[in-house]
Formats: sequence, C-alpha cells, structure tokens
Amino acid sequence: MPLSLGRGRERHLASETIHAALDAGVVLFDTADAYSKGEDDFGHNERLLAQALADRREHALVVATKGGHTRPGGRWELDGSPDYLRAACEASLRRLGVESIDLYQLHRPDPKVPFAESVGALRDLRDAGKIVHAGLSNVTVDQLVEAEAIVDIAAVQNELSLGYTAPLHNGEVAACEERGIPFLAWSPLGGIDNANGASRIRPVREAADRHGVSVQRVVLAWLLSHGEQVVPIPGASRPESIRDSAASPELRLEPEELERISAAAV
Repeated sequence: MPLSLGRGRERHLASETIHAALDAGVVLFDTADAYSKGEDDFGHNERLLAQALADRREHALVVATKGGHTRPGGRWELDGSPDYLRAACEASLRRLGVESIDLYQLHRPDPKVPFAESVGALRDLRDAGKIVHAGLSNVTVDQLVEAEAIVDIAAVQNELSLGYTAPLHNGEVAACEERGIPFLAWSPLGGIDNANGASRIRPVREAADRHGVSVQRVVLAWLLSHGEQVVPIPGASRPESIRDSAASPELRLEPEELERISAAAV
C-alpha cells in the first residue's frame, strides 16, 4: 500500500485506509523503506503503517517490507551490498516497531553486487532472528533458483497486470506454483497513474457492467483466476478503494469472460 505516493500522504486518510483494509479482512500489508518522495522522508510508509496498526494488534497480520533501494535526490537507485541490507533491515525494524519482520524482501537485484551476496544477507538476517521469512522482488526464475540454494524463499514479488503479463509466460508464476509460495503481483492495476486504464479495455468494461462492479475489481478477479499462488497487492490511498479491492475474491467471472480479458492483455 504505497500511501506515501498520493493523497494517502494525508496521515489521517492513510490511517483510515489501513483500518478499512483490516475491517475488510486484509491480513497482508506490503511496504518498503523506499516508498517515499526521497531521502528526506525515507521510511515514511513504514512509520505510517506502524502508527496505523499500533492499536489494531489483535489482528493476525503479516507485515512485509523491502530493502535495497535508495532515494538520493528523489531518484531510484540500488544498494544490494550485505552491509547496506543489514543496516536497512535494522532501520526498518525500528520504524515498524517490531523485533522481527514477518517477510523481508530484496527490493531489486543490484547489478553492482553479486546476487548471492545480497541473498546471503537475507539468510544472515533470518538466522539472527531479525526477519522471519526471506523474499525476493523483481527477479527471474534463474535468480529464484540461485537464491533457494542459499536461503528458503517464502515469496516472490514481481510486476503483473493486464498491461504486463510476462510473468505468466516466462515461468515466474509457474515457478511459485511449483514451490507452493505466493507470487505477489505488484502494480496489478497498472500503477498509480493508470489505475483507471482498464476502463479502456472493452472485455473488462463489459464484464464490470455485467456484474455491476468496478473495472478494478474485474482486473483483480482476473489475476486471482491464475491460481491460488497469485496474490495481487494493489495500492490504496482511500478507504473506498481498498474495500473495493478486498471484495475481488468474491467476484466469479465466467470462463468466456476470462478468455476475452486474457486475449486483450499485453
């Protein structure tokens, strides 16, 4: 839930959105230290999430975060060195106010650092009790296989949407299904600037009209149809949007609807 990147920066609205998610039955909250405008408010989303969840700890929740991206001057850069990842994890622990992070993910492989060294840092953090589970984001199947030789991988988080279906064809979703681990689909609605883009896709629009639901809910239901391992993680900055997204598992699209939507996907 990248609440840092839009109207959700209004603290009260972000808190209301998180509480609405809890009330709707959401149990996984995914964030990252780099979800911010830049260096000055680095870790903003983690602090916001911790504050909003502080009075709702009776829920059985999974809080996931990521490390490895930096934001100098507002740019998106990488540091996958073990020293940096260890320091980033410690900072995330402080901001989240927990002793151990449920799921800590390498945000993106750093081409300047051997991948095995970055994954080795996740193993060390797990062995030290700083994290419960290790995950990967923005990786290939080959990188997943390489990482598995170093530490148990509990989840893979890659982009997947109607506008970006490569993981359905290049083996990433299938690899997660084979391993029985979640494939966390980031940007499932096409990103913060394209959340309404699905309304331009005729089969999606027609299905939404037929079922009397939003086009966003149709897109999420289509993603969920690809198997139990696919877990869309849509961002939200308003209570009504997260309530709508949380209702997507209840929508049952007909096989012909799914086929037409798939044919229109990129």
